[in-house]
Formats: sequence, C-alpha cells, structure tokens
Amino acid sequence: MSTPFGDPTAETTESVMLELPDTDPSDAPVDEPPVDISSETTTAAAAASYLLVRGSYRSAGTHALELRVDVDGPRTLRKVSGDFFQSGGGTTSYAGSFVVHAPTVTWSPTQVTITGQGRFTASTSFPVVRVTIARRKTGQQQAPATVQFLRTTGQVGATHNCPYKSPYFRTVRWEQDSVAGKVPFVSYDTGSLPQPPGSPARTLTVPRAYAEAGIDVLVSGAANVLGDSPDGWNNAELHAAMQTNFSLWRNVPQWHVWLLVASRYEGNPGVRGIMFDAQDAHQRQGCAVFHDIIQGADPETVRAQLRTYVHELGHAFNLLHSWQKGLATPPAPLGPNNGFGDLSWMNYPQNYNPGGGGASGTAAYWSAFPFQFTANEITHLRHGFYRDVIMGANAFGRGAADIDPDLFDQPVVDESGLRLELRGKKAFAFGEPVVVELKLDTTDLRGRDTHDFLHPDYDLVSIAIRQPSGRTLLYRPLMRRCVDADATVRIGADGPPVYASAYVGYGQDGHYFEQPGTYLLRAAYVASDGSRIVSPVLRTIVRSPHNETDQHVGELMLGEEQGTLFALRGSDSPSLQAGNDALQEVVQHYEKHPLAVYARMVQGLNAERDFKYLTPDKSALRVRPAVPEQAVGLLSPVVEASLHGNGVDNITLNMVMRRLARAHAQRGDSEQANSVLDDLLRHAESKFRPHVVDTVRRQVDETRRSVNGEAGT
Repeated sequence: MSTPFGDPTAETTESVMLELPDTDPSDAPVDEPPVDISSETTTAAAAASYLLVRGSYRSAGTHALELRVDVDGPRTLRKVSGDFFQSGGGTTSYAGSFVVHAPTVTWSPTQVTITGQGRFTASTSFPVVRVTIARRKTGQQQAPATVQFLRTTGQVGATHNCPYKSPYFRTVRWEQDSVAGKVPFVSYDTGSLPQPPGSPARTLTVPRAYAEAGIDVLVSGAANVLGDSPDGWNNAELHAAMQTNFSLWRNVPQWHVWLLVASRYEGNPGVRGIMFDAQDAHQRQGCAVFHDIIQGADPETVRAQLRTYVHELGHAFNLLHSWQKGLATPPAPLGPNNGFGDLSWMNYPQNYNPGGGGASGTAAYWSAFPFQFTANEITHLRHGFYRDVIMGANAFGRGAADIDPDLFDQPVVDESGLRLELRGKKAFAFGEPVVVELKLDTTDLRGRDTHDFLHPDYDLVSIAIRQPSGRTLLYRPLMRRCVDADATVRIGADGPPVYASAYVGYGQDGHYFEQPGTYLLRAAYVASDGSRIVSPVLRTIVRSPHNETDQHVGELMLGEEQGTLFALRGSDSPSLQAGNDALQEVVQHYEKHPLAVYARMVQGLNAERDFKYLTPDKSALRVRPAVPEQAVGLLSPVVEASLHGNGVDNITLNMVMRRLARAHAQRGDSEQANSVLDDLLRHAESKFRPHVVDTVRRQVDETRRSVNGEAGT
C-alpha cells in the first residue's frame, strides 16, 4: 500500500498526549460572541490588516489531505499537522497522520512558508514538510495552502493543494439530551466572580470554551427530554441509553459525541460526571453529567457546572486527568506537582496543589484558573493523531496499551507518611474473576489527612499488571467516575485505614487474566498533596484448567460481554444478551462448579434492582422492576459459599449480603432480611479488627433502616 505522500507504510500506534510548556493566560481570545478567530490578527500583522494564517485546509481527490496550520492567532502553538484519507468507489478511509512540532516559519509581505521535519504514523522517505500560503488582507478570501513532502536532500515527493476550510482546527457534532425536570447548563459570565489578572471577562458556553482551544463544537439539533428515575442511573443503564438514544451513534470512528444530563449517579451521589463509553472497540462516544449534585443558579455553582460539562467532554476527546498524563504511551511530562498544579479544565479544583507551599484547594484553583486548557492539552486537541482524538477510535487513555513498568517503581524518597497495600488471592482458577483489595494506611503515628478515593474507577489509583508474557498493561476501567468533592479523611491516630475492593479482570483492553501463568500487580495512589504512593508487588497465579469441564466453564466466563457484565454487575442491555446467556448456562448446567458462584452473583445483583431503559423514540422511560424472588434464589448460595471461604472476597460479600437483605425486604420478609444482616455483622466480628467492624456496623444499621422501611416494619 502507498501513502498519499508516496512512500510504503505500515501504520503504528502513537502517544495519546503530546506535551509542551504552557502558555500565558493572556493569550486567551477577547470577549466577542460568537468566537470569530478568522478575523483576528497577530501583533506582527495588525498594521497591514492581514487575515490570520491559521485553521484547517483540505485537498480534494482520491488521496485527500486535511491540513491544520497553527502559526498565527490566539494561543499559537507554532505547529502544523494533517490527516490523510483515501477514497475509492463510495468509501473514504483514514490513511495516516503527521505533525511538525517545531517548524521554521518565514514571513514575507506576500506569503508565509512553514518548513520542518514531520513525525508520522508510519515510516516515510519524505519526512520534510513544507507549507506555503499566500497572505491575504481583510476583505479578501483566504488563500489555499500548498503542501509538499520532501526527502532530506530536498527532492520533492507528493504535493497537495488544500483550499481553506475553516478557522477551526477540528469540528465535532455534539448531541445533548436531558432527563425530565433537569435544566442543562447554558452559559457562565466569567466576570461575575473574581478571576486571575489577564483573563478577560467573557460569557462562556460549552462550545465557546472549546472554540477558544480552536475546536468547533456544533450543537446537533434540539435537545431531547427523556424520562427519569428517582433511583438515579447506573453504569449499565447509561451505556444502554447511549446505544438506544444517541441518534448519531454508530460503531465507527466519527466526530460525534453524546452527553446526557441525568439526575444522579446510582450508588454514589457525589459523582458529578462520567465518561461511560469505554467497553468495546469504539469508545469515547458518550458521557453524562449528574444534575442533582451540580444544580444551582448562584455564580459559584454555575461556574462549577461549566467546568463539569467541559471536563467530561474532554474525556471524550481522549484527554486524561491532569495527574494521569504520565500514564500515556509513551508517558507525557506531568505539570507542576505531579499534575496537581495544572490550571486546567481537566484538573479537580479540590485537588489543585501547585506545591512549594503555594495556596492550594478549591479557592486557590478558581482564583488562578483562566478558563482554558493547558498548552499540551490544546496540542492534543488540535494536532493529536487522528485515531488518538476522534471519538470511536483508540480507547480512552492510550495510543497503545503497553506501559513502562518503571512508572510504578518505588519513589527514591518517600516522606508522604502513607502506605499502600495491594492484596489478592494467591491463585485464581482459569476464568475466575480477579478481584483485588486495596488498603491505605499511615506510617506517621500523628496521622495523615488525604482523600479516600481508593477505587481505580476514580482515576486516583492506577494498577499495573505484568502478564506471563512479560507485557505490562495498565488496568483501565470501563467507567471512570469524576468526583469534584472534598473527601478528606484522617488516617491513623484518630482514623482507621481506608479499604476498597476492585474487580480488575476486565477493562477497556479486554480480559487481563485470560492466560494461565504468573501475574505481577502493583498499585499507585496519588495523594491529596501530590505524593505518589506505590504498593509492594502482588504476585498471583492463574491456574491451568484441570479438565475439559474447567476449560469450558472458564471459556464461558471469559467472553467480552461476560467481562462487561462483571464490570457493570449485571445489565439488561440487549447488546449484552450473549454474555447473559453464557452466564445462565454456567448457573443452569454447571451449578456445582466453583465458578458458578460468580455467575449467580452477577445475575442476582441485576435481579435485585430495577433496570431503566429508554424507548427508541426517547419519549418514555421504561422500568423493568426488581425480581426479588430471583435475587434471593441466586444470591443466597453466593453468601453461603462465601461465608465458608469458597466464594467472593469479604468486601464484595459485605455488599452482596446487604443486597440480599434488600431482596428479602422487597418480598416483605423483614425477619429474614434482618437475619442476613445479623449474619453479616457476626461474620465481621469474627474476622476483622474493631475499626473495620465499626464500619460494617454502620453499613448494617443504614441497610437495616432501609429494609425495615421497605418491609413496612
């Protein structure tokens, strides 16, 4: 195959994020709605009233080039990039990308010439890129760009003539729906509250925030109002809602994204938003914000709403949290204080900490935040390789899945006063869901304050997995929850350790433990002050199947849809029907097999709760009510096996027993519901230390009040 610039290629994967020093916030555009970046001029060009040499250009023909020129105008990055497309018959396919990071730019009164060595998605014999554009004055039409690819000797290869297309670098269509009674965010006046010097007061909408980064976000049609549920939305329901109701949704890479304004997140009312589309080959097409926690009309609340919307859509563009950029492939440099010092839409205000004793926290963040992305994030948005940015292409957080194992080495100096442990079974059966336990404690007798977001879904804990082949992967959960809330806890001295249990067997890269052999796991926790706490290595084994039955049952547990069901704790989504059928086969035909306990658990948890789904015309919310009889029948054997050490881990057992008690209460059997909770408390008292028992007792008391209310006692 030959590329449009005339050289044999084989596509390779590239970095998710490209890094460069940040620029000054005074580069932000002025307040002139709508954003008109085509009519502004640079200081050098202002006297002659030249049009900006900036934006996107595209050639025609069977080998088309979409060019992005970034050498003039607001927040200039001095870069050139492009994507190649090949057309044949009625189809057009992506063929490759390039970027020139540090070109030489030569200006004359009549033209600008941009020359530099390109970085391509594949090898090429013509690595030098030269772009020539005639300069035009105000009132004239923009000139086309001539793009040449050259050998280092100067020999010219392919040449493209690219007419001017847009003052923006990329264009995305945004479809937004909301549930009944939840009014979506509209706009925020940045001058309504104090802001940093040099950041102009302006009215920001979500599209305008992206326009300031050079990205054209087009609102697609009228927003639809959907039915809602007082119980909130869980991961499985959000994913099913996107597949049913996103009118632009297709399982292909495309510049389309869907955002749902939902009521609240089921199970954790502190979650402000979530990028939930991360389970198949075409991810990052859908996200949600949760209105109940971000609602309000005062300036502080409206300001936070804007940040939440822009933040969640940023994940759809494949932007990582500020403190996670080092987990890109290859790792990108972190901002100040391991990324916690970034003044970015992608940081958490409560986590802002520039280090060095500077002011930190929410108030410090807002007093310094200029309402913009950092320069490295803008580089990704404007010039990241096509498949790393477009929705539905490369998975969230990666150009490639492999990570450098050295990223999880112990710090050379550790004065954090915190200690992280990663625990798990010494061996798992072939096909058994892999669950690990995390424990955060202190080495400081005086105690330490930090956050308690210990589950990997919150993106403040990362887990590296060294597979038997020697390949090291980063566990990347299907759902990433964004919690903009202060969750400071005291560990040690006056407070107990923090615990979390996480299913890490399946994520965005599929199954991580599908081959027998030895696995090495290590976790890293990013503390509130930016400290990076690394756990000792956990060694575990996946055993080979003993016989044909073990092999068959293991394979039934390891399908892609089954992995998604374990991650979601069950779902009624039609797209996961084959996975549910496989788990049902395990329950019905291999009921005595040790792995049947996990299949029962997933099906029982799903049966215990209502499942919400939207009709295809988006006009009504339908609810499949809980089936408590089925839930009791499925979860009771799980509890029985686990209490005797032959089932799920203790943290998961805690959750299962409380859900089983709820199922009994839904049937009207408060006596049995309370008996299950009594058994849970007795189990905790026989196994755990007093501070853990106290936590379980509080959970039991809360569940007891709930189930007694449901049973009418």
